[in-house]
Amino acid sequence: MINEIKLDAKQRMEKTVESLRSQISKVRTGRAHPSILDSVTVNYYGVETPLKQLANITIEDSRTLALTVFDKSSSGAVEKAIMTSDLGLNPAAAGAVIRIPLPALTEERRRDLVKIVRAEAEQGRVAIRNIRRDANSDLKELLKEKEITEDEEHRGNEEIQKLTDTFVAKIDDLLADKERDLMEV
Repeated sequence: MINEIKLDAKQRMEKTVESLRSQISKVRTGRAHPSILDSVTVNYYGVETPLKQLANITIEDSRTLALTVFDKSSSGAVEKAIMTSDLGLNPAAAGAVIRIPLPALTEERRRDLVKIVRAEAEQGRVAIRNIRRDANSDLKELLKEKEITEDEEHRGNEEIQKLTDTFVAKIDDLLADKERDLMEV
């Protein structure tokens, strides 16, 4: 039973770290990357459709993305969706290709992005601690129902704390990498 609680906690913590990884990957570092446009949806014949289903997204150079829209008649809608997204990008249509230049990040904007990433990381740490709290309360419940001894509960709490420390360290590593990435000129 203790192993089941540990396994459940570990799986939930892994999901939290993965969620954080995907969240902070969306924070752009000034370099072109197709995942920047993952959150953009286009109104395509009345249906909100993810951009990556309507266009091929490639990296033209370090600061420019190139989109090749599959259905040429929808390129106007694609352009509009990118402009109205909260990414602050201005696409430029050039025939069949839509180019999206990424503006250089100012020092102030970099600091703002670091604050955002730190807040995301703190939310991840809080989620990990909540998972620890849930697992510990499950152990207390087992102790109360006399299904485990106090020693087993204590050992279980220590193992869950080690898990928590491991996953918080992973979050800290992700944060440090992203901060280094953002502050790089």
